[in-house]
Amino acid sequence: MRTTDELARILHWVQVGVEDPGVGPAALAARAHLSRFHFDRLVAAATGEPPGALRRRLLLERAAHRLTTTDRTVLDVAVEAGYGSHEAFSRAFLRSYGASPTQVRRRRPLTFRELELPCPSGVHFQPPGGLRLPGTHEETAMDVLQHLVDHHVATLSAVIERAATLDDEVLDRPVTVSVETIDDRPTLRSLINAMVTQEEHWLSALRGGDWPDESDRSIAGLSTRHEVAGRDWRAFVARTLADGTLADTFVDTTCSPPTTHTLGGTIGHVITFAAVRRTLAIGALRTAGITDLGAGDPRPYLDARAN
Repeated sequence: MRTTDELARILHWVQVGVEDPGVGPAALAARAHLSRFHFDRLVAAATGEPPGALRRRLLLERAAHRLTTTDRTVLDVAVEAGYGSHEAFSRAFLRSYGASPTQVRRRRPLTFRELELPCPSGVHFQPPGGLRLPGTHEETAMDVLQHLVDHHVATLSAVIERAATLDDEVLDRPVTVSVETIDDRPTLRSLINAMVTQEEHWLSALRGGDWPDESDRSIAGLSTRHEVAGRDWRAFVARTLADGTLADTFVDTTCSPPTTHTLGGTIGHVITFAAVRRTLAIGALRTAGITDLGAGDPRPYLDARAN
């Protein structure tokens, strides 16, 4: 099933119906500013289920979750699911789950995925009170980690590109909101240099080299350095994830005395400190009147990759 803005809007009203079972389909359609016929047709086309069937299934999934995670009585759960009696709820529950509410409650603990009922759309109740839509593809923890690295490398390139439009006075102006444990009296130029040097440093350490040459701090020089270091850093992370060697260690020869680190710990280190510096740099750009990078949030980037 494809996730679109229109689908999200329709499912928002379906969720309203789950939150308040007393609101009927006609009222939901009216709240969505649609005719009952058009609302029903859109929901059925998007999910493969008529609105009434979709809502009943989601309410039963929510009821199963509450039976297995709370001490509410079966009658209370039945009323919350829109049923007028214990008996009517138990019959509907038994038809869907093949077991009575009491029997399912006794099986605790169950994961919320074990409580999902078969459906054509993949839209399920998401505890504690939302809906979960299926992804277009499977996304692993390694995929997310790679995307975070890719986002940082791409955003740093964009920061350097925007910084090239500023004069030295702006580039070297102190950033007044700083994180003292990260950088001492940072400027936009020093933040960019620190992020580029961070890539160069860890690549050199992994290769058994020395501290990198960071003498060229012109924007053109930083751009050239990052073009190489960003590319190689992304490639290192991709190779490490593909090989499954996050727990492997290496000797950091740039430290005195040399120190041993894990590959996964190093990637986590770079992502963490790069995020702080990137946020400060984007804030400095905003102060200089450059606002098109927003907040540098990776969420839209990851959302776009997933969709």
